[in-house]
Amino acid sequence: MAVELCLLLLLFCGSTISEVQPIYKPPPGTLDFGFVPAKTYDTGAYHEPGAIGILFKIVHAFLYLVQPNTFPQDLIRKLAQQQFGNTQGDYQKPENVVLTLQAIYYEIGFIVSAALGLLFILLLPLVGLCFCMCRCCDNCGGEMHQRQKKNADCQRSCFATFLFVASLIISVGVLCAYAANQHLTNQVRGAKKLVNSNFKDLKIFLNDTPAQIDYLVSQYNTTKDKALSDLNNVGPVLGTRVQEQLGKEVRPALDAALTMAGAIRETKEALENVSVSVEVLQEGTERLHANLTDVKMHLSNTLNDSACNAAQAASTCNIIRNSLGQLTINANFSGLPGVSSQLAKVNDVLKIDLSSLVQKGYAAFNDTPDLVVNQTKNILSAVPYIKSVLESIGSNITTFTRALPVQKILADLMVYLTQSETYVQDYFPIVEQYDFYRWLGCLILCCMLVLILVFYYLGLLCGTCGYDKHASPTTRGCISNTGGNFLMAGVGFSFLFSWVLMIVVVLTFVTGGNVEKLVCEPFEDKNLFKVLDTPYLLNKHWKNYLAGIIFKNPNVNLTFEKVYSDCKENKGIYTSLHLEHLFNINELLNISMYTEDVALKIEHIQINLSKIILLDEIGKENLLNFSSSGIDGIDFSAYLTEINKSVTKVDLLSFANDLEARADQLPKGALENALKGHANNIRMIHNQQVVPLEQAMSTLNQSIRLLKRTSSELMVKVKNVISAVNAAQNLINNNASQVIVQETKKYMDTIIGYFEQYTEWVKESISMEVAACKPIANVIDTAVDIFLCSYIADSVNTFWFGLGGSSMFLIPAIIFAVKLSKYYRRMDTEDVYDDTENGNNGYHKEHLYGIHNPVFTSSVEQW
Repeated sequence: MAVELCLLLLLFCGSTISEVQPIYKPPPGTLDFGFVPAKTYDTGAYHEPGAIGILFKIVHAFLYLVQPNTFPQDLIRKLAQQQFGNTQGDYQKPENVVLTLQAIYYEIGFIVSAALGLLFILLLPLVGLCFCMCRCCDNCGGEMHQRQKKNADCQRSCFATFLFVASLIISVGVLCAYAANQHLTNQVRGAKKLVNSNFKDLKIFLNDTPAQIDYLVSQYNTTKDKALSDLNNVGPVLGTRVQEQLGKEVRPALDAALTMAGAIRETKEALENVSVSVEVLQEGTERLHANLTDVKMHLSNTLNDSACNAAQAASTCNIIRNSLGQLTINANFSGLPGVSSQLAKVNDVLKIDLSSLVQKGYAAFNDTPDLVVNQTKNILSAVPYIKSVLESIGSNITTFTRALPVQKILADLMVYLTQSETYVQDYFPIVEQYDFYRWLGCLILCCMLVLILVFYYLGLLCGTCGYDKHASPTTRGCISNTGGNFLMAGVGFSFLFSWVLMIVVVLTFVTGGNVEKLVCEPFEDKNLFKVLDTPYLLNKHWKNYLAGIIFKNPNVNLTFEKVYSDCKENKGIYTSLHLEHLFNINELLNISMYTEDVALKIEHIQINLSKIILLDEIGKENLLNFSSSGIDGIDFSAYLTEINKSVTKVDLLSFANDLEARADQLPKGALENALKGHANNIRMIHNQQVVPLEQAMSTLNQSIRLLKRTSSELMVKVKNVISAVNAAQNLINNNASQVIVQETKKYMDTIIGYFEQYTEWVKESISMEVAACKPIANVIDTAVDIFLCSYIADSVNTFWFGLGGSSMFLIPAIIFAVKLSKYYRRMDTEDVYDDTENGNNGYHKEHLYGIHNPVFTSSVEQW
């Protein structure tokens, strides 16, 4: 059934989708269906313009200044829905007048800019004509005579500088226009690769879908095989589950009983250690006491020697004599009570092997799976029937898959796609040819400005290099005169070409600017889709146009924006186009009808576990006997008191070392040697008697402390163990049926969960992976965002921006060129001065060049 859903998806690989169902989390027994086969799409629907992108951003900023208003969604909706021109007088209706005024207000920036451009187109040729006629009449600088002024050099330098700056700005504009023109051509030439990539992805989209559907269908066998495997092993599987559930109480109870059996053995060993250690300590302390008494007597006799009466030895001997009282035992183990009665009772308890009894309980509980296997053999008789049901489901899926004309539909779509690709490939050379004509035309426009710039730059070069400030206007050199002529030639061509350039600028500005503001920007923020999704906009009878086209039901909530966004995220076509309105997956994948029989067969399982005995009465009685063994009656404080004492009152090694050190203080002789002999004897007593006694005390200490811990609340501990075992036994005898029912239900859920996993996996795969519609979003992005906006609109807008800026700066360039040419061209006449004051014979002398003389006569009265 999962297959049916997939196939339908392919069927309508151009439409669809609903919201993705949350993935089902099955009971234990998760199936691995692998990954739906999918290839990677090659198209990256993103364009990086490179260095020219800086110009694009500048143009976008300029367009924002011209048109800062936000995208007029409501205005466009109203304009699209409004009827204009159907009847006479429609335009005079108040609502239409308001819409017209709103549209004008929105476009006011473009309108004003276009009006200025038209004014430029109309006035500049007219001004040029008037300027030409004026100069022909020896006005407007047409007279070849130059008035001599005091600041002539300053004016000439300023005019040259301004003209040079204006020419540089025009040059920058020309470079921008040329770069945009070349960028568009380069992108058009490289567009073929991007187009082919989109067609390749669409073919992958169509070719991979059948394989994906076949994969979904084939994974039904994984589900079926797992279900049959579990049914064939119902005894072990269910038995293991029942054992695990019961084991949550049974195993801790048996573990506690086994721990108590170990504690009994440890108690016996501890009692034996206590009995032996006390006997060793009593005998050892008696021998040590006798030996220390002998040592004190011999030392006393040595100290009574006459040598100790000498002045040098008297004080030392007195010190040694005073310390002899420390040579005695400190701990007294003779009064400690015995533990023989407790040991005898524990030995009686150990006559019964409690560990063996507990292990029998473990073994009986571990046989639970076998008991379940023996009592579920009747289920195996139903396996053939269940298998036939599962086979019928697979057969139905295969039958439905073959019934759908998926291959035919995909073949038709592939033929249409191939024809479209062939059409594009055939007409692409024509597109390139027309783009060449466009490129050539734009290049000619740039060359017009380049020609004007050539004249201006040559005029500045020749005029600046050939100018001689000592020459009179009538005697200027040929190079200077040529520079002035170049400037006037540039002025002439400026008047000839500027209006043509501005016509192109206005047309491309209005077109490209509105495309950017009304198409590209709203496409980027998806406002354009919101307009297209306006109810009853594209069809006055349809609420949702896309749903009406695909489903013939305009009431379905299917929008351009949602489809584009889902495809952009590479979701499946089923989800993107809400195909559930054509093909409901939930109905086709409803497996309840197939799982009822399986559930009924499994629910009739009945299992009896009363044969399991965890711990018999003998074992329980043995535990009670241990709790009454009397180890809690041992006087642990008496033992610990003696154990915490040292064997002797003084450390014999320290005493011996001190004795030897004091002997060294005595004069050399028999007394010194005798004392050192006693010191060695004391060391020997320590090594041979005190050290073994300390080891025996350590063993006694460990055993007593172990017995103290074991005896602490021993009766309570034993009763808790017995209570836990009884509770676990009661669970098996009386409540096991409930546990079995619960685990049987879980087992049934696991079997059914395999099919639910499969159906949910199919739904998820169809929604998110099968026929992933990323190529459709890529085609839209390629057509609008890349081709229309990035390639065409940005290039066209940058072209008019550069061309328009250059055209505008032709005006100041004309003014400065006309002014400057007067300083470079050779004049026919020049100013002359009266020789009454100056003694001149007509023309002024060089030292009077440029100096104002109030008395002068000009051969021509006009300037």
